[in-house]
Amino acid sequence: MMSLPVAAATSFQVSVQPSGRTYTASPDETLLAAGIRAGITLPYGCKDGACGSCKCRKLSGIVVHREHQGKALSALEEADGMVLTCCGVAHSDVVLGSRQVTGAGAIPIRKMPSRVLQLERLSPDVMRLQLQLPASNIFTYHAGQYVDFLLQDGVRRSYSMASAPQAAAAPWIELHLRHMPGGLFTEQVFGKLKEKDILRIEGPFGSFYLREDSTKPMVLLASGTGFAPIKAMIEQLQLTASTREATLYWGGRRPHDLYLASWVKQKLAEMPHLHYVPVVSDALPEDGWSGRTGFVHLAVLQDLPDLSGHQVYACGAPIVVDSARADYLRHGLPEEEFYADSFTSEADKAREISQV
Repeated sequence: MMSLPVAAATSFQVSVQPSGRTYTASPDETLLAAGIRAGITLPYGCKDGACGSCKCRKLSGIVVHREHQGKALSALEEADGMVLTCCGVAHSDVVLGSRQVTGAGAIPIRKMPSRVLQLERLSPDVMRLQLQLPASNIFTYHAGQYVDFLLQDGVRRSYSMASAPQAAAAPWIELHLRHMPGGLFTEQVFGKLKEKDILRIEGPFGSFYLREDSTKPMVLLASGTGFAPIKAMIEQLQLTASTREATLYWGGRRPHDLYLASWVKQKLAEMPHLHYVPVVSDALPEDGWSGRTGFVHLAVLQDLPDLSGHQVYACGAPIVVDSARADYLRHGLPEEEFYADSFTSEADKAREISQV
């Protein structure tokens, strides 16, 4: 008997285990988009097949992937039953295995205008951007999440909030943008953008956010502007008077890449449970650097060779996040205690796809 084409189906049922949550997905939307639409949020980061944060196991069913990067999901992983929900489309009823699921009561995603409140250079290539949001529409999010800037022709650029959500009651948010030469958005920010300009944003997005239901000591791992969402988490810990031990490991090539080191030192004086280990990989003699050197994720292992009792939040360059995940799991960190967000630029994505 000839099987019906996929287009004949109006929708498929997606079940997520072990939570038992279910939702429907149409043949023209990804598993992730369908879940978000239904108020059931699976783990995710970039939403376009670059970071691998949404990778989970397909327990049954047929899933076909749209274009994605090989480092996010290899052919071997796909053959072994792994899927990327951000670019996987259901071609039948599907059962997924996913350890993190946000269900009913998830924060709504909204589009809104924002006004440039302040632009401040934090280093030669990092800009602090403060956005004023509509006073009638308080923006709610979790510390660690991000927003999309909605540009012309449907183009989007994603940046993490660098301020805790309580601070948005002003209402405003803070973001840290690194200048990417030739970058569609950052060239505008570093060249033409001025105070009072209007930008459209949508959010919040991302499953990288502070879990406040744990008492485990935390490792906050950041490289470069991956510090932005970590800064929001530190502010959140302070606002809630948390007594959890938290150690920030912040890495950069040169000392100026640790562009808010003075802010961190101020927080150390205010927060007795916060600790700080700055790490520089390529200091020059004129930098006068006398602190830790090398790869920032390895500095964690030098101090904490057994991570079995910790929780890790890692954000920054994909190579840092990927290396940290692999090495930390080998040193006892439970997989479910590793939360991450990779900062992948459009240039990185294009380069990866061209190599496939």
